[in-house]
Order: sequence, then structure tokens, then C-alpha cells
Amino acid sequence: MTNAREFTARLADLLRREHHAMADFLLALADFDRQRLWASLGHASLFYFLHRELGLSAGAAHYRKTAASLIQRFPEIVEPLRDGRLCITSIVELGKVLTPENVGEVLPRFFHASKREAKVVSAEIKPMAAAPHRTVVTALTPVPSPEPFHPDETPIAAATPSDTPAHLFQPDETPGRAASAPAPCAPRSTVEPMTADLWRLHATVSRRFREKLEAARAALSHSHPGAELEEILEAGLDLVLDAYAKRKGLVEKPRKTPPPSADPDHIPAHVKRAVWKRAGGRCEFPLESGGICGSTTRLELDHVRPRALGGPSTFENVRVLCKAHNLHAARVVFGDAWMDRFVRPAT
Repeated sequence: MTNAREFTARLADLLRREHHAMADFLLALADFDRQRLWASLGHASLFYFLHRELGLSAGAAHYRKTAASLIQRFPEIVEPLRDGRLCITSIVELGKVLTPENVGEVLPRFFHASKREAKVVSAEIKPMAAAPHRTVVTALTPVPSPEPFHPDETPIAAATPSDTPAHLFQPDETPGRAASAPAPCAPRSTVEPMTADLWRLHATVSRRFREKLEAARAALSHSHPGAELEEILEAGLDLVLDAYAKRKGLVEKPRKTPPPSADPDHIPAHVKRAVWKRAGGRCEFPLESGGICGSTTRLELDHVRPRALGGPSTFENVRVLCKAHNLHAARVVFGDAWMDRFVRPAT
């Protein structure tokens, strides 16, 4: 490949083939499931066929099994899968809310949605039973180590259900002593949508965090008597966001005549406010295919014409860039050899 544009065209063509292949696979899988051909191969379900016969991970098998079942009821999802509008990871959430009556209205809402975005849409359409606003704090207890297994011990026999054919037992389901497996490590924090407005947050925190939380509750006891966890954390988040806004000059009531700065690299506060408002808090770096980067993390102010080359700190010459694009812009102007003197290599 001679340049990035030709390589991009090649990648886009390969991506189209991937989408088409996935749709064809799911159509064939739906027909395979409709005829229950997995049973004749000794599998208890389509999931076990995908997991054990085809070697897919449990997650990949679950997505494809769900998609095959959904295709049998709603052929309308095939074309969105084929052209890439519908992602395989959003299939599970789509299946929770799709009905013959709402397919035309609901299906487009899942187009180009990630797994997390699909959960939000699903929660809006079919809200969970809203749990009461309450805070539960539990202490984690250490999981006891499993009792070691000695090969010379006689295995404990397990009865085989009389109504289950023997050939449906898989190799790892052979009756006998169950293999000890370590307890799965749960993620430190999870956020799950319950309704359009309510989310459930579950986090594992340290003793230090717990002590600070109680200290914050006591500190807010006058202004927020009996505050729940959400109120305490939101008050802390407000302080963080206020401090961030002040660093960026995004104050609601700026000083009318700010004192001039002796720093030649200083960007006046009114310029910062105008630039951040124009950017909407997103990276403004232009993409070759159109649009902008749009990142909202690690944002910095950058001079379009660099300050070192005489670029002024004006509204027209200042822009918001993420750290990666700010560094890229500097390398384009000053070269890699010069910038490598100031940038530490990634570790």
C-alpha cells in the first residue's frame, strides 16, 4: 500500500466482507438451529455446539446463539447485520425489547450502538423494576481455598438422570468429582442502567475511601443532613468540575478587566472561554474523512500557528485538542527528532 487513503479503502473492503460473512454465518446458523441438527451431534443445545464443536468462547457463542434465535423470529435484522449498522454485541439487549409490534420503531434505535449504549436503549424501552434509593455497604470476606483433591481418593459417584440420554453428556460433564475452580474475580466497579433516569452503581472501595466517605458525610451534616451516598458523591463531583472549569477559565461571572499577564504564552481567560464554548468541550482536530476527533479526555489548548513561530493567542488561532493530536500537530511542524527531546517514550 502506497498511502493511508489506499490502505483505508482496502480495510473498508475487508470490513464489508466481514459483515457479509457474519450475516451469512448467522443465517446458516439459524437454519441449523431450526432443524435442531445440533441434537443429532450429541449436543444439548445450540450454545454447546458453538462452544464445544466450533470452539467459540462462551461469550461469542452466546451472542451468536441469541442472534440465530432472533433471526428466526425477526428476519428484518439480517440486512442491518450485513451492512454493519447492527453490531453483534448489541443483539442480546435488542432481543429483550423487540416485538412484532415495535420492530419498525425499535430496531433503528440499536443501529451503530455499542454494547453499553444498547443497554441504555433497552432500559429506556423496558425499565427495570426501580429499586428504592438506598445505599448498601458490605464487607468482603476472603474466599476459602478449595480442599485439595488427592488422586488416590475414590470419586463420589453422581446419579445420571434416567430421562437424559447418555450421549448428551459432554466430556467436561462426566459424572464424578467436580473440578475445583477458583472463584471469578468480579470487576471493581459496574454501572448498569435501570431506567432512562436511574442507574445502579456497584463499586469495590478501600478502607481509606470508606473513612473519607464518613468524614464527608459529617462535614456535610449541616448543609445536607442525612445525606445519602449519591448526594455526598455528587457534591464532591461538583467541586471537581468547578475546579476544572476555573483552570480552563470557564467561570460564569468572569472579571470584566482581567489584569494583563507577563507570560508571553498566556492565553487570556476570555479567549479560553470562547474557544471552549466553540469546541463544546471536544477535540477539534480535523479528520481527513470529514468531521473532527471529538475526544473529551486529556484536552489541551493549542495554537494553530505555533506560539514559537509567532502565532497569537486569539480566538481564531487557538483550538482545543486532545493530548495525542496536540503532540501530533507539534510533530508535523517541528519534526520527530526535535519533539523526541521533550517527550518521554511510552512504557
